[in-house]
Amino acid sequence: MANVTAFMKRQPGFISTQVHRAIGENPTYLNYAVWESTADFRTAFTHPEFQAKLSKYRSLAVASPHLFQKVAVPGICVA
Repeated sequence: MANVTAFMKRQPGFISTQVHRAIGENPTYLNYAVWESTADFRTAFTHPEFQAKLSKYRSLAVASPHLFQKVAVPGICVA
């Protein structure tokens, strides 16, 4: 996973990433990344070098990429 993350960190528009691991017996991980734009993310995600690196993990993990938009909740967080 470090190779994939190192590649993404070098891509235009990358801001940050955080990996979370489930507590307990469930071996679930969540990789949360922040990008300047959807276009920057899509360019990096479809890059041939990234796809080649990602293919090495396909037999080990189930990936389900999603794009999200920040939402403001009054008194809790800002968008």
